[in-house]
Amino acid sequence: MLEIAAIDHIVLRTDKLDAMLDFYCNVLGCTIERETSKELGLIQLRAGTALIDLVTIDGKLGQLGGNAPADKDNNLDHFCLQLKPISESAILEHLKSHGVHVGEFDERYGAQGFGQSLYIQDPQGNTVELRSQI
Repeated sequence: MLEIAAIDHIVLRTDKLDAMLDFYCNVLGCTIERETSKELGLIQLRAGTALIDLVTIDGKLGQLGGNAPADKDNNLDHFCLQLKPISESAILEHLKSHGVHVGEFDERYGAQGFGQSLYIQDPQGNTVELRSQI
């Protein structure tokens, strides 16, 4: 029987590459791990032990997925990023300092059981759930 250890990577298609890089690197703390040719259109970001792949819709890979994501044509429902221990107030302060609209923390169930999390949106409209280990 197979056992899943963790999420390896997700792939997000985008027509807002600069805004997405700013959001994932400067707001959420990812780092650029690997860039392919502009023709292929793939930038891989390190997110803890996983990767977030950004694929431009005009690149070779992105063209396979059709039109750009839109309000009603999102790439996915949401994904969840597990944060290292940090207080809820510190998370809110950080996000607000970057102009990110934030909602309320609520108890939700995830891979580590029940815990507090909140939803935000990246510049492409993808919903990102943030959970702290506190």
